[in-house]
Formats: sequence, structure tokens, C-alpha cells
Amino acid sequence: MGSNKSNYNNNNSDHNQLKVVIGDAGYVLEDVPHLCDYIPNLPTYPNPLQDNPAYSVVKQYFVNADDTVTQKIVVHKKSPRGIHFRRAGPRQRVYFESDEVRACIVTCGGLCPGLNTVIREIVCGLYYMYGVKRILGIDGGYRGFYARNTIPLNPRTVNDIHKRGGTILGTSRGGHDTSKIVDSIQDRGINQVYIIGGDGTQRGASVIFEEIRRRGLKVAVAGIPKTIDNDIPVIDKSFGFDSAVEEAQRAINAAHVEACSIENGIGVVKLMGRYSGFIAMYATLASRDVDCCLIPESPFYLEGPGGLFEYIEKRLKENGHMVLVIAEGAGQELLSESIHSMEKEDASGNKLLKDVGLWISQRIKDHFAKKNKMAINLKYIDPTYMIRAIPSNASDNVYCTLLAQSAVHGAMAGYTGFTVGPVNGRHSYIPFYRINEKQNNVVITDRMWARLLSSTNQPSFLSTKDVIEDKREDEPQVLDQEIFSEDNLVNKELVI
Repeated sequence: MGSNKSNYNNNNSDHNQLKVVIGDAGYVLEDVPHLCDYIPNLPTYPNPLQDNPAYSVVKQYFVNADDTVTQKIVVHKKSPRGIHFRRAGPRQRVYFESDEVRACIVTCGGLCPGLNTVIREIVCGLYYMYGVKRILGIDGGYRGFYARNTIPLNPRTVNDIHKRGGTILGTSRGGHDTSKIVDSIQDRGINQVYIIGGDGTQRGASVIFEEIRRRGLKVAVAGIPKTIDNDIPVIDKSFGFDSAVEEAQRAINAAHVEACSIENGIGVVKLMGRYSGFIAMYATLASRDVDCCLIPESPFYLEGPGGLFEYIEKRLKENGHMVLVIAEGAGQELLSESIHSMEKEDASGNKLLKDVGLWISQRIKDHFAKKNKMAINLKYIDPTYMIRAIPSNASDNVYCTLLAQSAVHGAMAGYTGFTVGPVNGRHSYIPFYRINEKQNNVVITDRMWARLLSSTNQPSFLSTKDVIEDKREDEPQVLDQEIFSEDNLVNKELVI
């Protein structure tokens, strides 16, 4: 890495105490906190994996201390080396003895395929790889820290939970009281906290970590990002997404069968996607039976030339049937114009959306009834909670295993205040602030959306002005030089 220097930013606003390593040729490592950063003279111990017979045949099982993963994989020959993250995996030295570890696991937010698999693999990873015997499940989300009983976890109790949907620990939205949560962690003697949840949950985990650091506690906080919508930035994808797309196929297939079986049949399927249309886009590409896909990132209009109604009429005349997939967050501005209602939020602070599926189904019916020249038969399918409640498929089960084990390796190695996830195919430890800074969205001027448009043959519903503005928003973001300036950085020895 050349001559590196590690630094903290003492700006206590959005980027609390950034830990940044700057190297040669534009190399920037956005590192994660370590217990040694605020607790001096911590003893280390040999990693128990070195004596584990399961890993005795693995060459170079321990991750090199200098291994990092680049955020941007496509570069030009003159590009700077760019932002990197610390590679996940087991280290030769650990900062916890197995007998001293008292771990807890909590699941927060909505359901998602794979939650039970992650719980199972955290438990089995701690137990079998590191010999940790004291593991608790927190019942009912964040408020369970101070309002519910804990659930003892061991490999026997979690043996077959990956075959079930939901979460055996229960979940909830809201209930985040930082002081009460950290008091509970301290009172119970917990020193490893594994928090599974979406962007709101990870923001809560970040606040918990900051309070733990303020109190100087030897407690590692590890986040496992969960969102069925795939809207968490930096990581390649979130767990449960593959399972959701696969299950969405069943609903699309049913809509296609219904539409094909009757004259002028229209099948409408509403899929999840509050702000990001990834499930709808990938399900559409996988299906090949969809004639139109509408997502939050791509505005559309109903009336007039080039509008949705005109396109539906054209497809019915050409094929005699049509399948429309719409994400739950699409067209909300159109609903707001026609339905007057107060904006409300759920306990997690998410805006409560109006049911765009029912609304657009009724608008389509009304449009063709007014024209009085084409009778249609519309069937509406909303598989939202069926998709959320299924167990994870084979692909997600493998992915959840890797996420859980990477989180365990990180916590045992003394890293804290991080989220784990794959970046360009390599599992990495990512600072909480990077996960919380923005949402991952479909880029409608990108090749993947172009592939969808060519697959469905639908209009883009975009004007030239829309395309120019979207491209401008998608321009590569330059690191805030003010954040990394010499004036804002305090030299500190890098702890590996």
C-alpha cells in the first residue's frame, strides 16, 4: 500500500470519527472501527480456527492483514486506485477468548427470506468455529432489549430453522431507545451484538455503537444488511433478493395464464419496491412474459400519446393479452394528485404508501369503459406477503452463510461498528455511514434498464430532459476533499 497513514475525522456530524487510510496512486481505505481504537492495551489470543480440524486442510485460511477490496471494479488505465474496504474473513489473532464471549442476535424491520438462515449460521459459526457457548436471541426487535425475554440459542435449537420463513426471534419496527438498549447490553454482560435489518436498522446499530464507544465498553457491534428491495448501497445485493425474484415469478406466471385465457386479458402484478424497483425489474427480465414494468425510479404518465393507456391498447390489439408489473412505490405522485390523503409514516419512519396496484387497475378499467370500444378482463395479483414469508432458496442460503460467518470473524477479530457484505464478489467490512448515506436505486439510464425496455418493448415514458437529469445524478461522486483534508484529519496509528 506504500506509505499509508491512518486518520480520524473529529467532525461529529454525519461522518462520526472517520477512519481513513490514504495510500499511493489515489488509494483510499475507508476502514471500520476497532476495539483498540478506544480501549488501549487489549490482549490478543491465537485464533481457535488454527486448531479446528475442519480448517486444517485449508491453505492460507487467515486473511492477510493488508487485504482490501476495491469499490469500483471498472477503471481506466489512468484512473486513481479509488476507495477500498477492509476484506472480511478470519484473522490470526482474536480479541475475545471463547469463554468470555456472550453474544446476542436481534432481527428488526420487515420480514425477508433468509433471516432464519443468518441466525442459524451466526450461532453455528460462533459455536463450532470459535467455541462460543453463550448466545442469546433478543425477542421482538430493538424494543426486545428492554421489554422482552431473551431466547437461549445453540446449534440444536436452530438446527432446522433455515427451512422456515420469517424469524424465530420475532421482529418489530421502531422501539429504538439507545440508552435503554446499551444499558441492557451492559447489564447482561453482552460483548458481541449482531444486528440484522435494513437501512433504518443499520442507522440504529450505528447509534448503538457510538454509545458503546462513548462508554468505553468492550462490545463489538456487527450489522448484517437485510432488505428484500435490494436498496442498500455499496454491497452487490442484499440477502433474500434472489428468493423474492424467484417467488415473484409464480405471481407473474399466474397473471400471464389468466391474461392468455380470456379475450383482452390484462394481468396486473404488484411487487415490492418502496423506493427501488429491483425486484420488479429482475422479475420482469427473468419472466419474459411481462409487457410493461413500472418502477419508482422511472416516471410514467397515463393519458395521451406515448402514455400507458395508449401502450396497453396497442398490446391488446397485437397480442390479445397483456401482463403489467408494477412496484409498490411507482406512480405515487399520480396517486397523490387523484387521492387526497394525509402523509403518514410507520414506526420505522417509512412513508406509508397508497396501494398503487389497486389504483392503477381501477384506472385501466375506467379508461377502457369510457372509450366503450374495447371490453377488457383485468385480474390483479398482490403476492407481497407471500414473497416476504417464504424460506430462502439455495442461492440465498449459501449467501446468508457467508454473511453470517464474515460477521462472526469480524467481531472476534475486534472490529466493530461495521456492516458486512459483498463488494465486487468479495465480502468486506463496511463502515455504517456508507450504508446509511443513501439508497441503492435502479439507474434508468443504465444498461440493465435498457435491457428491460428491449425485452418488454415498452416505451421509456422519458423525455430528453429526464434523461439528461438522470445522467447528471449518476455521475461518479468525488470524495469530499474537505472531509479528507489535512486540517480535518488527526494522525492515529492504524490498528490491524
